[in-house]
Amino acid sequence: MARQVTVTYFHHSGFSVQVANTLMVFDYWRGEDGSFPQEMYLQEKDLAGYEDVLFFVSHDHPDHFDTVIFDFKHLNNVHYILDSGIKTDEHVDRMQLGDKRTYGDVTVTAYDSTDKGISFYVEIGGVRIFHAGDLNLWHWREENSLRNITLAEERYYAAVEPLIGLPMDVCMFPLDPRMGGMFEAGANHFIMTCKPHVFIPMHCQGRSEIAAEFAGKCRTKFTEGLALTKPRERAEITFERKALNIHVYADAAHENLRKRRQRTEADDLMHALHALDDNDPFMESDLPVDSMTETPTTD
Repeated sequence: MARQVTVTYFHHSGFSVQVANTLMVFDYWRGEDGSFPQEMYLQEKDLAGYEDVLFFVSHDHPDHFDTVIFDFKHLNNVHYILDSGIKTDEHVDRMQLGDKRTYGDVTVTAYDSTDKGISFYVEIGGVRIFHAGDLNLWHWREENSLRNITLAEERYYAAVEPLIGLPMDVCMFPLDPRMGGMFEAGANHFIMTCKPHVFIPMHCQGRSEIAAEFAGKCRTKFTEGLALTKPRERAEITFERKALNIHVYADAAHENLRKRRQRTEADDLMHALHALDDNDPFMESDLPVDSMTETPTTD
């Protein structure tokens, strides 16, 4: 049976993820000084028609926690799931590392971060979603001491280790170019070890070209990269037994198709056969491969 997920990008690390009759909103933020276009703001009509709407906040950094989310608290189907370190007088459910909660058909587990707060692993309708919050390899290599770089690496590897082996269909993970050299080290390691089926870069500091380039080159035999960089850009992802289909739209309208992709077991098999013919020593590794066929469309 096919499993379907719709992911809509808002800004920075903010996404909504829809599975069946549940809508989940992660780390929504309107931008510095409200720089996110007002016509693209999350609105009450976006939450209509769902049995449950879950707002997730991984930590209290301003670029992850926008108190405007509480404008929807009057709706009966809305729940707020926040890192336990966030100070607010609003009625919320608080989670800390290791906590596990159930909301109807949704199971949420809190995992570690290498900055403030937590990351979220969500299971719903046979789909597994991971939002990393600020979990990343924050090495700051060009301005840090060797000791601090080593400590950052150790902290990151320890935080990721419990996630290795968990099935992961959609992953949203930081790719922050401010770190300079090897800024993608955390993302690369996460892809190689946790093997998410679809990897979506976030936290790119407005550098859409960084997200697009990385998504194009991070494909492995286990993972497909997907860049969502424009406000309200939306991807409909269908997981079938032997295929992965992604349709990306400019906004909520189905007629605004930007591109479509399909990846099948046959594609991966052909890549492996070509690798055999070429005596490719990395055929069985997790190194990047390009086995996704894409049909370009006009905006």
